[in-house]
Amino acid sequence: MFDAIAPRYDLVNRLMTFGLDRSWRRTTVGALGLPPNSLVLDVACGTGDLTRLAMSQGHRVIGVDLSAGMLAANGTGAPLVQADCSQLPFPDGTFDGLVCGYALRNFADLAGALAETARVLRPGGRVAMLEIDKPASPVLRAGYHVWFEKVVPVLGGALSDRQAYEYLPRSTAYLPAAHELRHLLIGAGYSAVGIRPLAGGLSQLLMATRSGLPVG
Repeated sequence: MFDAIAPRYDLVNRLMTFGLDRSWRRTTVGALGLPPNSLVLDVACGTGDLTRLAMSQGHRVIGVDLSAGMLAANGTGAPLVQADCSQLPFPDGTFDGLVCGYALRNFADLAGALAETARVLRPGGRVAMLEIDKPASPVLRAGYHVWFEKVVPVLGGALSDRQAYEYLPRSTAYLPAAHELRHLLIGAGYSAVGIRPLAGGLSQLLMATRSGLPVG
């Protein structure tokens, strides 16, 4: 599915978020709070939006994605690796930071994937993950449902693949609630976990620090 939507993935993202995803991604990279020249892993890097932003802030970035189509559409120039997040091909404690954009709900084993992200981070390393959310406001939530469940599949069908953009809004059902995400991150080996709603809850930013305990 992701192979099929890769060529127009960025275009549809911009349209379905009214361009807001760009500022959310900037906030995500900024939340790492790392000095320039830090080594950052972009998990489920896709076409490379987060990679580009991290590189623009002076970081060294490696991108990893399971989708060959997404990697083929990635023009960042960063080193790219095709791999599953549940089995990252990097030694323990390799990275200073890790970012991930809109992928958590697509991991079949979320707890295992989060444990892998913690494994490849050095103690004290930072993680910032951007994910979809549902607004708390009844008015915003009603508009959210109409837009993402009715309009986005039509938009995606016109520009890319309708079945994929019918799945993506529905995939929010696979995402645990905020308190469960917090527990999963702590269980994976993170501390100082913070979850910040963006744009009234249209998206959310998960931030945490790799605990100082021995990796593994």
